[in-house]
Amino acid sequence: MPDDDVRRPRLSQLDQIPDRDPEETAEWRASLAAVTASAGPHRAAYLMRRTLESAAPEVALPPLLETEYINTIPTSAEPAYPGDEALEARITAWNRWNAAAMVTRGSRQGLGGHIATFASAAWLYETGFQHFFRGKEDGSGDQLYLQGHASPGIYARAFLDGRLSEGQLDRFRQEAGGDGLPSYPHPRRLPWLWEFPTVSMGLGPLSAIYQARFNRYLEHRGIKDTSGSRVWAFLGDGEMDEPESTASLALAGREGLDNLTFVINCNLQRLDGPVRPNFKIVQELEAQFRAAGWHVVKALWGVAWDEVIAQDFDGALLRRLRETPDAQFQTYATRDAAYVREHFFGADASLRAIGARLSDAKLLELFQVSRAGHEPRKVYAAYRAAVEHKGAPTVILAQTVKGYTLGAGFESRNANHQMKKLTGAQFRTMRDLLELPIPDSALDADVVPYWHPGEDSPEMRYLRERRAALGGPAPARKVVTKPLPMPPDKPFASLEKGSGGQEIATTMAFVRLVKDLMREKETGRRWVPIVPDEARTFGMESLFPSAGLYSPKGQTYDPVDRDQLLYYKEAKDGQILNEGITEAGSLADFTAAATSYATHGEPMIPFYIFYSMFGFQRTADQFWALADQLGRGFVIGATAGRTTMTGEGLQHADGHSHLIASTNPAAISYDPAFAYEVAVIVREGLRRMYGPEAEDVFYYLTVYNEPKIQPAMPEGVEEGILKGLYRYRTAEGSVTVPAGAPRAQLLASGTAIHWALETQRLLAEDWGVAADVWSAPSWTELRREALECDAAGLRGDERVPYVTRALEGAPGPVIAFSDWMRAVPDQIAPWVQQDWTSVGTDGFGLSDTRDAARRHFGVDPQSLVVQTLAALARRGEVRAQTVKEAAVRYGL
Repeated sequence: MPDDDVRRPRLSQLDQIPDRDPEETAEWRASLAAVTASAGPHRAAYLMRRTLESAAPEVALPPLLETEYINTIPTSAEPAYPGDEALEARITAWNRWNAAAMVTRGSRQGLGGHIATFASAAWLYETGFQHFFRGKEDGSGDQLYLQGHASPGIYARAFLDGRLSEGQLDRFRQEAGGDGLPSYPHPRRLPWLWEFPTVSMGLGPLSAIYQARFNRYLEHRGIKDTSGSRVWAFLGDGEMDEPESTASLALAGREGLDNLTFVINCNLQRLDGPVRPNFKIVQELEAQFRAAGWHVVKALWGVAWDEVIAQDFDGALLRRLRETPDAQFQTYATRDAAYVREHFFGADASLRAIGARLSDAKLLELFQVSRAGHEPRKVYAAYRAAVEHKGAPTVILAQTVKGYTLGAGFESRNANHQMKKLTGAQFRTMRDLLELPIPDSALDADVVPYWHPGEDSPEMRYLRERRAALGGPAPARKVVTKPLPMPPDKPFASLEKGSGGQEIATTMAFVRLVKDLMREKETGRRWVPIVPDEARTFGMESLFPSAGLYSPKGQTYDPVDRDQLLYYKEAKDGQILNEGITEAGSLADFTAAATSYATHGEPMIPFYIFYSMFGFQRTADQFWALADQLGRGFVIGATAGRTTMTGEGLQHADGHSHLIASTNPAAISYDPAFAYEVAVIVREGLRRMYGPEAEDVFYYLTVYNEPKIQPAMPEGVEEGILKGLYRYRTAEGSVTVPAGAPRAQLLASGTAIHWALETQRLLAEDWGVAADVWSAPSWTELRREALECDAAGLRGDERVPYVTRALEGAPGPVIAFSDWMRAVPDQIAPWVQQDWTSVGTDGFGLSDTRDAARRHFGVDPQSLVVQTLAALARRGEVRAQTVKEAAVRYGL
């Protein structure tokens, strides 16, 4: 062990770099040491930070990740406030009152709602509505991602500006009748108001980043001028715990998305308590965003703090603010002046001196009221800094009090997220605090009233003038019908005629089809290919040089494969969004493109292609939000199935994504067996989603990486393909079977159709059994249509489901199988009149050859022969001994 008295010099990265003037370096270091010794570390840190701030732009210094726990913008640097603060305060007060009244009235039905979030954020929203948020009357406007738990305040404002009635407010969270208000921002439930579903926490910030990025994409590709659009995402500090909330911060910073602003309401509380009880969430977020390349604006303290901070000559106050954990600060906000004086200002002599000069009333003002997020001038200054900043996205960390203006029983209380109503006494206190002209007589009834200042009041005239100046009401969702022409038949015909003697996988068939469709003059440029880094796996590298990969910087390097035909080409107007290894980011991209028809009035045709195992399973919540947002486009689960991914094993083997997709009402799911089925489905999808009567659905197709000869499309099968079932080949169309032979019906989807055809041959040649082969492109669509028929029957409209009609009279048992777990084909079992057997790939996947994996799961043709014979034996149509003989013969 080295002697403790031997001091070794501290190692530094800079020791590797030659020092051209060591004496000058030593002088600088000695000066810093002298200041620290004589004036203290706070003074030394202050001088260092001042020096960093003064450094010229060409001095390439990494930024500090944290600044002091004070406002970024000093009061002296705030811009002049352009609005009428008194009128805006009245408007905000009315919104606060009506939001609280709506939730309290709803509690009579046992429904309630959340009050405290909007109470803390009211000025964050109102300042935006009065001065920043652009409406859609002159274009796309701004895109507003609003906190789900703040929805009562947004409804209250829509009531004030005449877009909602008292009756609608009273139907908050009562949607079954068809005219109620959804609990949170749900575009599918209230499509004229809400644009973005945000209450599944974490998805809002992720989606907002990719929305801002897609706005740039549209502009760079010359499709829409989106330079006037800004994305505003309102988030809670607790929401930032979600991994998706911060998953793509680096993308926004890397691409300099200065059309994006995050406003994080830092009321320091999660749903059940403090966000960072023993730490400081504001400082943590600042460091995280700065590290990702964001411009950070901290709006923490109100004006009341200015004179106190001005007395902090030795940094004791800033040090105390920085070291006080959030949970303790919440305690200060709820305790009396004596407690604050003792526990906050009693930490050292300098603080005690400052505290001694402050009255009890001043102490309470500081810790209970004075937050920048509650002062419109502070909020306005932060928003101005955001919209004027160039070259990077901005995050505003605005400190507030959760439950502000709702009274001592709500403010900063751990339980306030679960508090659903105010008492009559609390409403009176709130009225007095907000100085609203509501008489006592109006509060004597059992039900607290809504209140409106009157259509011709100064408040309403001001509100209408401000919104007119900003381009109309907000939030708002506006759909301009703009059908796209159907592509010509030629691209589809190439798949419908088959592949001749060439083996191609359905994955490649789909990619070839889209490549041809992207060449079409009318709609080609509206296709948006999205892929999470596996384009070459899916055979899409041929699109690289022709369509280009989107990059806002273009291509700043010489690609290593430049001399090859299919080189890696990035371009500012590139069409492909190659997102890297991020299914969540790719789906956020897809969502922005899939809803562009409403957001920007420009219908785009996104197709997002991914390993099917890593699609619905990993991002099902985002797919639900996509459906809620009424997205349209094609989602492609490639390399599908549990046995087609040779050697990849358990985590890559998808046997269940169709089950997950079936739970999403907007997902139209297909598992096509042949290239011609892909052509028919895509053509119908384009008609349904982009035709004159566009539907708010999206298509999920699973395609396979197993090359096969693709047959030509038989006559008259289009209806069966789209409905989900048709007879592909009868027993007589395959091999000769004896008259009166036992008969079975084999139903298969996707790559399993090839097992069915081999099973058909073996049954006939080895066992004298006739089997018809049916292709079932969509088990889910068959089930949905059958459920609709059942529902119609309850209304007296008797209908026979398509699957029942299609199989009517087909002799023998039905054996249904696929490369999915049995529950996928089992969806249609209740409507099949014949004896039913399903076979599937239940269980975990494994690594091996396709043949070995299929034998393991019992879905190879020989195993399926045994299953079919067993079904026939149960009916007495073959001997039970035959089943055993077949198992022995095939080595089962």
